[in-house]
Amino acid sequence: MSEKIVTAAVLVIGDEILSGRTKDRNIGYIAEYLAGIGVDLREARVVPDVEEEIVAALNALRARYDYVFTTGGIGPTHDDITADAVAKAFGLPIDEDPRALALMRERYKGGELNPARRRMARMPVGAALVDNPVSPPPGFRVGNVIVMAGVPAVMQAMLDTAAKSIDTGTKMTVATIDAGAIPEGRYAEALGAIAAGDRETIIGSYPSYADGTFRNQIVVRGRDPARVEATRAAVEAMLADIRDARSR
Repeated sequence: MSEKIVTAAVLVIGDEILSGRTKDRNIGYIAEYLAGIGVDLREARVVPDVEEEIVAALNALRARYDYVFTTGGIGPTHDDITADAVAKAFGLPIDEDPRALALMRERYKGGELNPARRRMARMPVGAALVDNPVSPPPGFRVGNVIVMAGVPAVMQAMLDTAAKSIDTGTKMTVATIDAGAIPEGRYAEALGAIAAGDRETIIGSYPSYADGTFRNQIVVRGRDPARVEATRAAVEAMLADIRDARSR
């Protein structure tokens, strides 16, 4: 079976995330979205509104993964410095993009397009625009870095646009097995043996607590549906053996 792997990272930019003032709602959405189109999210980082921190993170991530999606820092205020940081990371000049400015002029009437708002038209020279159907300023893309807004509704709309122009790989097949109230400690060794027997699948055990009871789910992921099904069956059989032993 021919498998294509495409990888990505998310870089969340903003002091407000690190201070707890704003709760991130983008990483999970992006991860699920990318999984659905065949892109593996391999890493997520959060950095402050500090240019050198953003540049360092961008350069590390863009060298390691096929794509880097950034959120935040492209608004009209002094601390919105993502565009400058991206330009610096790529060694590009930055200026008002005439295409972005034209789009903003269509939506901002009269004197609404003030100097602060015009800052949102500043982009690295040569950047491709990422359409924003929700609000006036677009996002942009330079190389494998896709720059989006931090506001979730706007980011989601930009992601829909950006996804049309990226490579995708073989989607993961996912199987979820309910382990019920069996403690992880009861099946950890056997589960590890199953995982060691097939390195082509990824197995995770995820406990939760609800209604005064701990419950566990085991998740099997892989690009080969047949392997995932075989591993799922092995996990089900292992759990059945544990339940049978407890009932004796």
